[in-house]
Amino acid sequence: MSVYDYQVEDIKGAKRDMSEFKGKVLLIVNTASKCGFTPQFSGLESLYEKYKEQGLEVLGFPCNQFMQQDPGENAEIAEFCQLNYGVSFPMFAKIDVNGDSAHPLYKFLKSQSKGLLGTEAIKWNFTKFLVDKNGKVLERFPPTATPEKLEKPIKELLA
Repeated sequence: MSVYDYQVEDIKGAKRDMSEFKGKVLLIVNTASKCGFTPQFSGLESLYEKYKEQGLEVLGFPCNQFMQQDPGENAEIAEFCQLNYGVSFPMFAKIDVNGDSAHPLYKFLKSQSKGLLGTEAIKWNFTKFLVDKNGKVLERFPPTATPEKLEKPIKELLA
């Protein structure tokens, strides 16, 4: 199994196969519009702009499971991200990342890269998963890891 075995829904409601990202380095992030980490959208967009031609894809998955910090509908979320942060990287439909209703992609990501003390649960918004060009989940980064701190491992994977 790899991330390519999953189907997701983009923020406009279209079904997309993760296999369309084969051969790319992926940074998969659960996002929120009303969180203290929300300004990370700027850093994520900067990474995307800087490295998309070299094969980086940043994939944003809005989630409302942490203190209801992304309560809007998908269209509102898309507009917020574009207007406030100029987000041009792919955004997907709002999902759950924890619990019985967690999206299958996130169940897979969590099983492949455990959190602190070996736990699987996502602790907060803006947890990031780095995936190599073959769809292998390499590392999980906590919300406190800014996008700028991820530039070095991303550059290494793109080389």
